[in-house]
Amino acid sequence: MHAIWLDGAQWLAVLRIGLGLWWLESWRHKDKKAWFERGTGIAWAADVAAKHRWEAVRSGFDTVVKPRPKIMAYVVVNAELALGLGLVLGFLTPVALIAGLLLNALYFTLMIHDWAEQGQNTMMALISAVAFFGMSWQVWSLDAAAGWFA
Repeated sequence: MHAIWLDGAQWLAVLRIGLGLWWLESWRHKDKKAWFERGTGIAWAADVAAKHRWEAVRSGFDTVVKPRPKIMAYVVVNAELALGLGLVLGFLTPVALIAGLLLNALYFTLMIHDWAEQGQNTMMALISAVAFFGMSWQVWSLDAAAGWFA
């Protein structure tokens, strides 16, 4: 494989780190006080889920998320932080990439009517898949330094 400036593994690491920064920005721009104290994030998601065209999404949300809005707010916000840190630092990278792919799939499914969100979640999921199958943790990662996932 030929590449400009960096080698292929390094470019995959750049992609992984960029995805991690995207997750960190998603975490950073959230109003944590609103999410944790007033429940705005989960209330918004509940409104979206209630109007969803698929019964499985409505009933799944009502079963899993609606009964525990405070816990789910912490899960969502802290998952984005953990994914961002894991990908930027290259810590448990394969786990972070698969978890991020699944979280993007959940976001995509919930927000199926929102074209802007569909594009963001599709691209983030694609980057996760490419970074996973390209084993982007081979360079510039704590995983590589520790000899994990070789």
